[in-house]
Amino acid sequence: MIGPLVAALDAPAYSLTQAQRTPLLLDGLNELTARHYAAGLPYRRIVDGAWGGLRPAAAVEDVPYLPVSLFKTQRLQSIADEAVRVTLTSSGTTGQTVSRIVLDTDTSTIQQKALANSLVHVLGKRRLPMLVIDTGMVFKDPRRMSARGAGVLGLMRYGRSHAFALDPDLEPDVEAVRAFLAEHGDQPFFMFGFTFVVWMHFYERFRDSGIDLSNGILIHSGGWKKMVERSVDNATFRHAFKEAFGLTRIYNFYGMVEQIGSIFLEGPDGLLFPPNFADVIIRDPRSWQPLPPGQPGVIQLLSLLPHSYPGHSVLTEDMGVVESVDPGIDGWNGRGLRVLGRVAKAELRGCSDVIATAAA
Repeated sequence: MIGPLVAALDAPAYSLTQAQRTPLLLDGLNELTARHYAAGLPYRRIVDGAWGGLRPAAAVEDVPYLPVSLFKTQRLQSIADEAVRVTLTSSGTTGQTVSRIVLDTDTSTIQQKALANSLVHVLGKRRLPMLVIDTGMVFKDPRRMSARGAGVLGLMRYGRSHAFALDPDLEPDVEAVRAFLAEHGDQPFFMFGFTFVVWMHFYERFRDSGIDLSNGILIHSGGWKKMVERSVDNATFRHAFKEAFGLTRIYNFYGMVEQIGSIFLEGPDGLLFPPNFADVIIRDPRSWQPLPPGQPGVIQLLSLLPHSYPGHSVLTEDMGVVESVDPGIDGWNGRGLRVLGRVAKAELRGCSDVIATAAA
């Protein structure tokens, strides 16, 4: 584990101010760039072709980045094939090309430690009973796993006495939910699910059941496009769960399989904050220059976790805006991000094509 990551994990989660985390990130990202440059020919060609060769970045904004779409078209890894422990795939509808992210044992362990560091901030240090808002069939083959299956399995490590709210057909398992609440509902308990599953298969099916979730802590993410189609935004989501179940401790998070383990959790002001070992840059979709707080653009994510593949600096396909920096409310610091939606494909095509050509 690189030194800057150790320092970031030693601090209370989400606590480092921008001034404190930036030098740690710069040192760690430069070290990762050099590691991946030495270990992977496609990444080396990208850095040589698009960034003029390997050199230490003077600022985090100068660290070479990859559009996430490259993980769908290029085999990007920094480990030998025999060291691959698991291959994760991104979410995608039938027929879509998906990202493939390879993890070795060391990277998987690092990501688990980092995720635990983040979750302590909202769950506490004690493992809580856990109600999974999904089916146990969501993860079948541990060697090849979708982002959803990996998310469920990854979060289950931080709970205990697990129960699944849905059966294999995504129908409500009412008996399982009532049995879990009868045993654990009078104390704090952990709930996790992907947002669209939580809404469509749990809220819409259980809202008139009279169950009490007031002691629950719900963490959820993903599928907001489907939610927008149903005219459900984050405020509507939170209000609905409070009214139906008495549930008020709700934390949305933003993350992706290309940087699994780095989650931007929702703070008390509704913004999404990077953990100590990560950061966000907003770039102008025309010039690709970094933008100041308050100006919307394309989201770039930085993380010290990806060691087995060059995913430490990725340009997403999402638009966002940084609305605050270091608010300090309840220990939340760093850049407060609001995600605005997907980028028009035409805006990203030029950048992706240039870098893909460099990798060829």
